[in-house]
Amino acid sequence: MSWSLGIASYIVIWWVVLFAILPIGVRSQQEMGDVVEGSDPGAPAMPRLGRKALITTFVALLVWVPLNLAYVYLYLGAAQ
Repeated sequence: MSWSLGIASYIVIWWVVLFAILPIGVRSQQEMGDVVEGSDPGAPAMPRLGRKALITTFVALLVWVPLNLAYVYLYLGAAQ
């Protein structure tokens, strides 16, 4: 696998994992009882995006490494 394909596949996996992790543990402002005036009551009260980005990075790495190894050592790419 070329380095550019490896990076591109990691980025795609990272974004997919991010969208899977984003809704976990989110409570709306209305659920917390602290609605900021002028904002939507369904907006997240504390989204914790930095923490979720770190979790996403590690989970994406755990998904990407076996896929990369399978591609490289099991020749799951295009016919050679």
